[in-house]
Amino acid sequence: MNTTGTKNISVLISGASVAGPALAHWLHRYGFTTTVVERAPALRDGGYAVDFRGEAHLSVLRGMGILEAVEQARTGMGSMAYVNKAGKPQAKLPADLFAGDVEILRGDLARILHEATAPHTEYVFGDSVTSLSEDAEGVTVTFERGAPRRFDLVIGADGMHSTTRRLAFGPEERYVRHLGVHCAIFTTANRLGLDHTGHAYRTAGRLVAMYSARHNTEAKAVFYFASPLLDLDRREVARQQAVLAEQFAGNGWESDRLLEDMRYAPDFYFDSVAQVRMDSWSRGRVALLGDAAYCPSSLSGMGTGLALVGAYVLAGELAAARRDHRGAFARYESELREYAAGCQKMGDGVARLMVPGSRLTATLLNRYYKVMPYLPGKDMAARIARRTAENITLRDYSAWDRLGPRDPALPVAAG
Repeated sequence: MNTTGTKNISVLISGASVAGPALAHWLHRYGFTTTVVERAPALRDGGYAVDFRGEAHLSVLRGMGILEAVEQARTGMGSMAYVNKAGKPQAKLPADLFAGDVEILRGDLARILHEATAPHTEYVFGDSVTSLSEDAEGVTVTFERGAPRRFDLVIGADGMHSTTRRLAFGPEERYVRHLGVHCAIFTTANRLGLDHTGHAYRTAGRLVAMYSARHNTEAKAVFYFASPLLDLDRREVARQQAVLAEQFAGNGWESDRLLEDMRYAPDFYFDSVAQVRMDSWSRGRVALLGDAAYCPSSLSGMGTGLALVGAYVLAGELAAARRDHRGAFARYESELREYAAGCQKMGDGVARLMVPGSRLTATLLNRYYKVMPYLPGKDMAARIARRTAENITLRDYSAWDRLGPRDPALPVAAG
């Protein structure tokens, strides 16, 4: 007998990257029926490395039963070296600052989550939501390609440029705050022979880096440059690449070679560095999750861990509230709001440190990093990141498992 009152509640989740499949996992455990719709025609490979640190993050991965798979796919990254124009290392920053306890490529994490949820989750690739019409009994959803469907709830886990947020809450510019930096990333050959490490070269208003990936068989090229928000269509890859080439041509170090590699990369990604700030994460039967609701920026190092914690809390509160989605959404915000704010604070000011606007500031920062290992408090940034990641006490929702009394075959939920 189902004791939670949640069985067969249908939930549409928009977004199949990280937050969406994580939410589908927990909702299935509590007896919900989930459908995940994704605009991309298949899982997105590539992407940058993401990290988890502290017991809050690890307990969620452990509770999902995927911690072992994540650890097996970990990058194993060591320190990051800042180099001069000739490629000679000038300073090293510790691995804990970048990689946390476990670091994994975003594409590998998405694959693990998909494999864990595909047996019980309906995935619809190559489609997207075009309208939401809510009434007292549910939400009628229309799609770009598929026929309209009815769901009890809709969750937007579709990233910083969320379509769900636009449809339910209004235009993107109300909620997305540009931090003055744009970024690009793509896969390339490990031409420097990097061994579980990375090199970064910084000049005024620009930073270009390479780090090894997938056990040194490839590398990721990363570009950051300071700029006001650019009016670029996210689907116009050729135009994005032209802008990047214009910004970094003749920049020095490996810049020109990487720009040449860029034109053949199968997974080129370009976007602004931004945060999402909202007074409320839900409206009626629609709620937002992860970057769609509270993106802390890609420079914070907190986005993926925050998304997984958010999925755990949102699903747990929906189960605990039985059919009261309004109460569940309110509890979700109450439980997570302070934690999300702390993660966003980690992203404040990082853009100016990563990509300083003047040559003098860039030179001073490079010199500071060179002597930092010998200074008191050299590990302060890593300690602050760890405290931020652990600054939440997760409720134990296991009493609401869909099977009533706890099934001993299931991993213990995070608590």
